[in-house]
Amino acid sequence: MALKEARRQNQQHDLIPLAALISREMKNEKMEKPSVCYGYAAQSKKGEDYYLVKTDCQRVPGNSSSTFSVFAIFDGHNGNAAAIYTRENLLNHVLAALPRGLGRDEWLHALPRALVAGFVKTDKEFQHRGETSGTTATFVIVDRWTVTVACVGDSRCVLDVQGGTVSDLTVDHRLEDNVEERQRVKASGGEVGRLSIVGGVEIGPLRCWPGGLCLSRSIGDVDVGEFIVPIPYVKQVKLSNVGGRLIIASDGVWDALSSELAAKSCRGLPAELAARQVVKETLRTRGLKDDTTCVVVDIIPPENHVPQLPPPKKQSKLKALFSWKKLRDSNKSSKKLSPISIVEELFEEGSAMLAERSEGYEDRSFGLAGC
Repeated sequence: MALKEARRQNQQHDLIPLAALISREMKNEKMEKPSVCYGYAAQSKKGEDYYLVKTDCQRVPGNSSSTFSVFAIFDGHNGNAAAIYTRENLLNHVLAALPRGLGRDEWLHALPRALVAGFVKTDKEFQHRGETSGTTATFVIVDRWTVTVACVGDSRCVLDVQGGTVSDLTVDHRLEDNVEERQRVKASGGEVGRLSIVGGVEIGPLRCWPGGLCLSRSIGDVDVGEFIVPIPYVKQVKLSNVGGRLIIASDGVWDALSSELAAKSCRGLPAELAARQVVKETLRTRGLKDDTTCVVVDIIPPENHVPQLPPPKKQSKLKALFSWKKLRDSNKSSKKLSPISIVEELFEEGSAMLAERSEGYEDRSFGLAGC
């Protein structure tokens, strides 16, 4: 009897209150979650570039542990109406296309499909307005270590990870550079050629006719026909726990700098100063030929977290740089011991045909209903 009583007391002693268990889970989850810091810089030429930053989105309303961030660039053409409309509506359409009640893994699994649905709905609604403006859209969702990118047009998103490995997370939909898109447009009955002037001389980049647009995918552009589609290229990757840096920029940057040069130009700088440096390097290389917009996003392991800088002031730039260098130097030993920075590709699909996209998503156990 005494032995049973002792066991009962030990069991009671080992019991942990439910609130304590939940608190422990929340603490562990917070420790494993990277910090996200960002910076933005721009120089305007035509006033048609727009950007979006939201770092307080929640998969589960009211649950801070379900927070994710959204970063986007919209480069308008033939006016700014499409860029403004897309900035204001695309996120809501993407979130509306996601089923409710999903866990985090299911939510990430369903996200590529929702991005396609959101792009298509945004395009359809804007075209009903009857305005002839159009826009690129590069839309990035960061949920902990997972980065999901969807794009139409030529506003690029670049990933720079530890060790200097630079990779594009987007595909440029420029007819001049993208052979597959030229073939698709021609196979659909469109014409691809340069602008012809007096005497039959052809000038400028390859364009799609009718309309004369240099891009093969965009949102809006009601006047260019069915060959220009809003169906995005989508890529989803998972970073290792050493994190990485995203550089999201309009073609004002990429017409001047390669992905590698842009990444190299701002290494060692905090995000706010890095974005400024990319724009500065662009202007130094090419001058202000076009709207030039850059958003830099750092996904930082918890132990290396640097608080988000306040809006920069002239006197704080040097201080911010010294703070970043101090942090970098203090972490040199830990970085040497860090695991190899591996980027795991979770999903990639670039077809411009909704039917083909539907088949690809069915392989992931959900369809494309609603597009």
